[in-house]
This record gives sequence, structure tokens and C-alpha cells, in this order.
Amino acid sequence: MAEDQLPDETADRAERLTRLAREAVDDAEAEAYREERTDLLAEHGFTSRVREDDDAETLVLHPDEWTDEGTIRTDRIDDTDRAVEIRLAGAGDPDDWDAVAERNREVAARVRAAHGEVHGDNAAAFADFMSNHYARPIESATPDEANEFLTEYFPRNAWPSEKQRAVVGESVELALEAAEE
Repeated sequence: MAEDQLPDETADRAERLTRLAREAVDDAEAEAYREERTDLLAEHGFTSRVREDDDAETLVLHPDEWTDEGTIRTDRIDDTDRAVEIRLAGAGDPDDWDAVAERNREVAARVRAAHGEVHGDNAAAFADFMSNHYARPIESATPDEANEFLTEYFPRNAWPSEKQRAVVGESVELALEAAEE
């Protein structure tokens, strides 16, 4: 990676902080996540903004030198490949489906190993949902997507047992925690 590129780990952390800010219960918590993201990116000379398109929201991470008081100056853009774009809402990149599906299956297997068959089966259903419907990793699930899984996908597509239905909310939390590890 070129020295003037944003490290992948930093981009991943910026994405996670953005999602945490969006999901935060109160404004102070959301602001703390946004400030942490700003500080993290500043260490690499980058800044961020969220671009809202018709079909998705995208986190854009770009060199700070491209801006003047928050406005992008196109005459300062030397190499557009230095920018990083991460979809926050909407489906992920279908070309990455195999890698995403494999990662999600690994998360479900960790839940199964640590918490048993019932939670494992539920986590596997959640992994399939995130892979097939959003082409994104489990940890990127928004609260609305988790709710869609719980209320629509799970009852109709997972053929859950009574035991599975009784603990599915906890299973989703376990999957999200396992994905973060």
C-alpha cells in the first residue's frame, strides 16, 4: 500500500465508529463516536463525510488536503484512488459475496461452538440473511436490518423450533458480539 493511502484497518475502524454513531441512543454518545473517527482519520491526514444517494448511504474517506473549509476542491484531487468509499446502507458488493458468506458462516460456527446448537442454528440463519440479502458481514447489520431478520426473515425462512424462537434475539446479539471479536 502506498504511503499516502489510508490503511485498511483504519478504514474498517472508521466504518465501525460511523455505524456506532448512527446506532447510538443519545446525541452525546453519537458525537463521541464521530469525534473518535475524526481523530483517527486525522492521524493519517484524512477526513470523512456521508454521501446520500438514491439507493444507499456511503461513507467517504478522503485526504484532508482535498477540502477547503469542508468543501471538496476538485482542483486539489491528485488521485481519486486515495479515497475510500464504504456503503453504509443498502446491499453490499455482490462480487464480494463468497468472502462475506464465508466470514459470516465462520461467525455462526463460533457462536455454535461457544453457545450450543440452538444459538448456532439461529446465528447461521442470521449469517445467511446478511450474506444473501445484503452481501455484507454480520457486524455491519443495522438495527433495522436486525429487526427485519427477527420479524420477517426468521419466522418465514428459518423454520425455527420453539427453542430457537425463544432465544433468537439473544442469538443475534451473540452473533454480533462474535463478529466483533
